[in-house]
Amino acid sequence: MRIHVVDHPLVAHKLTTLRDKRTDSPTFRRLADELVTLLAYEATRDVRTEQVDIETPVTATTGVRLSHPRPMVVPILRAGLGMLDGMVRLLPTAEVGFMGMVRNEETYEAHTYATRMPDDLSGRQVYVVDPMLATGGTLVAAIQELIKRGADDVTAICLLAAPEGVAVMEKALAGTPVTVVTAAVDERLNEDRYIVPGLGDAGDRMYGTAG
Repeated sequence: MRIHVVDHPLVAHKLTTLRDKRTDSPTFRRLADELVTLLAYEATRDVRTEQVDIETPVTATTGVRLSHPRPMVVPILRAGLGMLDGMVRLLPTAEVGFMGMVRNEETYEAHTYATRMPDDLSGRQVYVVDPMLATGGTLVAAIQELIKRGADDVTAICLLAAPEGVAVMEKALAGTPVTVVTAAVDERLNEDRYIVPGLGDAGDRMYGTAG
């Protein structure tokens, strides 16, 4: 597994405002959207392309376009929805799948309650979006499901990561073609499994605390 921390002043600037507890939900959603687009730019450096012949107003030339099968973006519900627009803005021809996952607050294990994507992902590059890589359980379960369906190149895009979650993913997904792209790897998890210093519960900060 490869982890890429995007070191850019605009990324750091937007992340700082996201961390601030005074940032309201509308501002949080807007900044998360902007930050995802910056992360997606780095995450798609190796997106598969093919050559194509075109005519410009001046002459014939050769360019590139995204290869088929088209890449797929998979937000993990619910907080991952706040990252979807930023991804499809950069990859407008990508297909979108969905995974609904919830964490048991006692065992911290992730359980899948809904999926909407093809049964066969053979040959697909898949971009999983989830704001927080905390314990790693949710992303491991999601990526294992994608690989079971045939995905052969998976990139997870997260606003923040904890070293404990990174270690869990490296162990559970050893030998699989997985990349994690994030704005920062923070200090640690606290006793409630929240990232420190973190930014709190990303879903609640995006959408409020409605159950």
